[in-house]
Amino acid sequence: MIGKGLVAQWLEQRTHNPLAAGSNPAGPTLLGVLLLGIMLSAVTLRSDSSAPPLRSIPNTAFHLGERLEYDISYAFISAGTAVFQVAKQPATVSRRPCYVVQFTVQSHKSLELIYKVRDTYTTWIDMEGIFPWQFTQRTRENTYKRDFKAVFDQVAKTATTTEGTFTVPPFVHDVVSAFYYVRTQPLKQARRGDVIRLQNFFDRETHDLRVKVLGRERITVEAGTFDCVVIEPEIASGSPFAFEGRLRMWMSADDRAVPVRVRTKIPIGSIDAELTSYAGTRGRVDAHLR
Repeated sequence: MIGKGLVAQWLEQRTHNPLAAGSNPAGPTLLGVLLLGIMLSAVTLRSDSSAPPLRSIPNTAFHLGERLEYDISYAFISAGTAVFQVAKQPATVSRRPCYVVQFTVQSHKSLELIYKVRDTYTTWIDMEGIFPWQFTQRTRENTYKRDFKAVFDQVAKTATTTEGTFTVPPFVHDVVSAFYYVRTQPLKQARRGDVIRLQNFFDRETHDLRVKVLGRERITVEAGTFDCVVIEPEIASGSPFAFEGRLRMWMSADDRAVPVRVRTKIPIGSIDAELTSYAGTRGRVDAHLR
């Protein structure tokens, strides 16, 4: 495909259809592996005399200073790295304290003569309600560049972006903030067959998604051996997009719900993102066995 970075193309395709295989015969590149099936759900509202009526979400999953590092590989070849970093100090946006979460992806230097990736995604997540107030994207992939910004008015239910202003549902998410939202859900108690229905805003549209619980599995990655809950994001029924591929996510089966592995099946194999190290978690990762 011409005129747009491979990661950006794949992310846009997957946001419309999280399970579709990329049209690039080499498979999707780095960023999309970690961002499939990202989602949101509306929860009980609360009111406060000094702020707009907003929700409160219990969060035992993550906190200030958390860092998750991943190796991204295709056909047993390491292609790059990805990092999720929660800033050590909160920021104030719309009079609300926020987590500042940055997701960075970069290709290995040894591969940059073939394809160079330096992408950064940043979201400002309400610390109490676990929803975004702002989102920025800086994409640098070979000669392709894209800079995008969205400001969410969670009271007026609008998203003002570099491409216009759009109406959105209550507490809609960007692709990164929703990744953190799903970690706050009680996955460790979930049973096989449970389905969580969610929503996500991307590329001028809100997309209805769902996440299906497949069961449990013990896996070993570079960071160690973990008991995991296996989930599979899917596009909601009624979507005009066909399912051609599959995504599975292995989340630590404890209160931290750390993503340990993300696997995208494609016609010629799979793309894996595996946890290599973590630090600054909100508490002990009890599912980390050794």
